[in-house]
Amino acid sequence: MHIVRIDDLQHEGLADYSKLTDVVLRRLSEPAGGLYIAESSKVIARAIAAGHRPRSVLLQEQFVAEIEPLLEGFDVPVYVGSSELLQTLTGFNLHRGALAAMHRPPLESVDRIVAGARRIVVLEDIVDHTNVGAIFRAVAGLGADAVLVTPRCADPLYRRSVRVSMGTVLQVPWTRLPEWPAGAEALKAEGFHLAALALADDAISLDDFAAQQHDKIALVLGTEGDGLSRAALRNADSVVTIPMLHGVDSLNVAAASAVALWALRVGR
Repeated sequence: MHIVRIDDLQHEGLADYSKLTDVVLRRLSEPAGGLYIAESSKVIARAIAAGHRPRSVLLQEQFVAEIEPLLEGFDVPVYVGSSELLQTLTGFNLHRGALAAMHRPPLESVDRIVAGARRIVVLEDIVDHTNVGAIFRAVAGLGADAVLVTPRCADPLYRRSVRVSMGTVLQVPWTRLPEWPAGAEALKAEGFHLAALALADDAISLDDFAAQQHDKIALVLGTEGDGLSRAALRNADSVVTIPMLHGVDSLNVAAASAVALWALRVGR
């Protein structure tokens, strides 16, 4: 690493942090040449541990010593500036200390991601990055093996998703399905029982479904508000609902994912 101290916003290397939104970063020739932003030294450490390469780092002076060990062996610029200057550049307060522009790794094929998996989660068109990040954290903490996201699902490597996941999105194997719901057939061919988490007249309770003890389960979660599409429900092997009390009919999708993953954990 080499330190570049900045006192204005005109340096060419700052473009990743000022001229490009996270959405644009994703669309930059993803995955070849694409970038994402990792926020905080903990997330940067997890990204590097996962084999992701930093392109540059942006931080305040007091965090240089903290970030230096993480960048050993990388010849990358570390832009250092005042809190006020960096807030003007990024549009928010860098209270977590550091941002890193990271090269996006190539997305793996669905076959490779699900190989050997027994519990996977499919996210159908979930648009809230906070929910995506929280689901990844539940997946990591409760023992699912992988996540598949549909073409219109929010980006797991969006800065907010990564932050809410506490960096676990960088640890959990995931990829984007090339098509959906047509991709459901490929999962069935791999032996997965597709369990759609939804409210429906023919739904069975999560307790009853867990008691069936399917060896390989793909838990399918739908978008906020509308839930799963009709096509996803038609393709499901089972429609599953979480028993609720006091007139409440459902949970937030991230909370529901945690409840279901706990009930369906391997070796329960």
